[in-house]
Amino acid sequence: MKIAFVFPGQGSQYVGMGKEIFEEYPIVRETFIQASDILGYDIADLCFNGPAEELNKTFKTQPCILTTSIAILRIIEEKGIKPSVVAGHSLGEYSALVAAKVISFDNAVRLTEKRGHLMQEAVPEGKGLMAAILGLDREKVDDICNSVSSGYVAPSNYNCPGQIVIAGEKPAVEEAIELCKKAGAKRAVALSVSAPSHCKLMEQASKKLGELIDEIELKNPFIPIVNNAEAKFLYQSDEIKTSLIRQLNSPLLWEDSIKTITDHGINTFMEIGPGKVLSGLIKRISPESKILNVEDKKTLEIAFSFSVTM
Repeated sequence: MKIAFVFPGQGSQYVGMGKEIFEEYPIVRETFIQASDILGYDIADLCFNGPAEELNKTFKTQPCILTTSIAILRIIEEKGIKPSVVAGHSLGEYSALVAAKVISFDNAVRLTEKRGHLMQEAVPEGKGLMAAILGLDREKVDDICNSVSSGYVAPSNYNCPGQIVIAGEKPAVEEAIELCKKAGAKRAVALSVSAPSHCKLMEQASKKLGELIDEIELKNPFIPIVNNAEAKFLYQSDEIKTSLIRQLNSPLLWEDSIKTITDHGINTFMEIGPGKVLSGLIKRISPESKILNVEDKKTLEIAFSFSVTM
């Protein structure tokens, strides 16, 4: 049976993530120590004890989620479970690249921290905004964003049918929220995020990110990866680099990515990392697929039992 490994992005973090498996598995402890040595602070303490305000700072959230995801991945790899394809949601794409052996874990930790800083610095605090729009199709949301007169706003995440995130300048996003409500959206709410990602406000951050990526080694993927920016299979390191740069300032095509995977006959997904965000989205995109999330001892045991039947 073919299986896809998928990795969550920012927003999936919570205080306590990874603690249970840290206490159980030596390889998890090694992974957290490795990341802490690179960054110069105790990632395990931050993940397990918070405070949430510190964990939710973008430049700390990103390496913390990456480290938790890769720690879980290493347990799964020890059990011999192997994917046919990998993908990640925004930040999660970096975990997918580690899984595919495109980038080393050490470099991914450094790069995600720097990516977080670049995103934070790209737009002054209070100038940008993101909002979740529920219950409207993508064409309607596209039209509404194009009709806004108070500034720049655009779709930033096509997450699943009926769930789209928009991003841009604060007044424009606020105007779009009201227009979406008038158009019949079930919900249209601003998100508590510090940077409006996946839109053109991140162009300068994307350029600086490209300069950072130039400094590290990217290898051709050992496992095929489906990217966010175009929702297609990537097989070469140079196209992966281009994709990572584009990912930050163009819409994230998660719904399309999952459809690309299922269109290739892969209908089993394992979400590796904190939370169940991606599992919920995939259920909406591909209701017939088998979906597992793996983040603690209980879910690991379920995954191991499932793998025996594969």
